[in-house]
Parts: sequence; structure tokens; C-alpha cells
Amino acid sequence: MSTVVVFGVTGYAGGHIARELLDRGHSVVGVARNVGKVAPREGLTVRGGSLYDPAFVDEVVRGADAVVIAVHAHQGDEPDLVEAVPGLLDAAAKAGARLGVVGGAGSLLVAEGGPRVLDTGFPEEYRPEAEAHARVLEALKDADTKADWFYLSPAGSFGSFDPGERTGAFRLGTDVLITDAAGRSFISGADYAIAFADELDHPAHHRTRFTVAY
Repeated sequence: MSTVVVFGVTGYAGGHIARELLDRGHSVVGVARNVGKVAPREGLTVRGGSLYDPAFVDEVVRGADAVVIAVHAHQGDEPDLVEAVPGLLDAAAKAGARLGVVGGAGSLLVAEGGPRVLDTGFPEEYRPEAEAHARVLEALKDADTKADWFYLSPAGSFGSFDPGERTGAFRLGTDVLITDAAGRSFISGADYAIAFADELDHPAHHRTRFTVAY
């Protein structure tokens, strides 16, 4: 089994991904600023630190097979996540680790050829986070790096406000928002984590974005 570093292990997506990986028998190094929120579990090592600290990132990633970035793209009290992308890619490349990013849905297209979800009446209160995530994706695409990375955009509705259930059944796509017959775009935290862990276990998307929804 592999060792996976999860930045943002106390968050909604990071917590689900860590649990899924542990259930599969992987070793997880969970990174958070407040490690007191992390419940002990066999196979889980907890580290306190920030992905904006290059020395810490290099040290914690060393020896890992994969690195998961599951933090907000617009931090408020810290630089936006895009500022950390070069250092994260560099650390992953030096460690020979794959980098997986929990992305946003705002940069997805509503249909082939556009426009983006962000450009179609997107709620203003969520725009800073969505725009910041779009910049992360562009920075990954533009990076001159030896690191293999992927960026998994969730469905339009994804978060602790609408947790859903684990079903194990979902659809994957590329750059277009996936919706069901009723026009809803949704994925539970548990099923998003399955899709993410599947990509780590069986790499199929290299240096690209893909998306998951029902």
C-alpha cells in the first residue's frame, strides 16, 4: 500500500478522502493547522503545518507516493492557494509523488464550448473561492514541471451543507458540468472520495482536470 499526504485533513473533502484511503489500507499523513481536530486512527499520522511553508512541505512530502491538496483556494488570512502551487509541484517532483488537487466546479463549462459555470449567474458570495480555484487550475496547466498531477472538480453541489450518502455509483467527465435528468449537479462527500482514491490507485488522468457527479 502507498503513503499519501493529505493537506486539509480536517476539512470536508480532505476528511472524506483520508477515510477512504485508510479504509483501502493506505498510510495517510494528515496535515492541518489545528491537529487537535483529528481523531486517532490506525494508519494515520497527523502533522501540524502549512502548505505555505516550503521547508515543511518538502519534509512532510519526502517519501510519499501521493500528495492531496484539499484546502480552500481563497484563504482570506493567507495568500491564495495559487501562490503555493509552484512549491507544491516542486516538492512532489523531488519526492516522485503524484499531486492530486480537490478542485472547484466554477471553472467547468455548462456545455461544450462554454461558457463557464462562473460566467452564468454564479452566486457572488462564492465567486472569490471559485475564481481562485480557476487560477489554481490554470497555474497547474501552465507549470513546467516533472510532477504528475490531476485536478478533480466536484459537481455543482458539494459540501457539508449537502453531504449525501455513499453509493459507489457516479459518472466521470472532463471539462463540462455533469447534471442529472432533473438538471441537478450533485456528488456526496463519500462518493467524491471514492473517485479521488480510484484515481490515486489506478491513474487514468495525467496533468489534466476531470469531474465527477451523479
